[in-house]
Amino acid sequence: MTVWRKSSYSGEDKCVEVALGPAAKIRDTKDRSGGTLEISTRSWDAFLIGLCRPTPQDLREL
Repeated sequence: MTVWRKSSYSGEDKCVEVALGPAAKIRDTKDRSGGTLEISTRSWDAFLIGLCRPTPQDLREL
């Protein structure tokens, strides 16, 4: 059984969901039956790290 998760900050149908396992599966909540993007969990981790890393532009504001 696949367990889909989404951010607690998102609305009911305006976000993406992710299911983690041997691979990360990603889908749009507005069209759950429309297809799933599947990437390696290593790629998913790299994506999240990239989102959380400050950019040089962010650092100038400090």
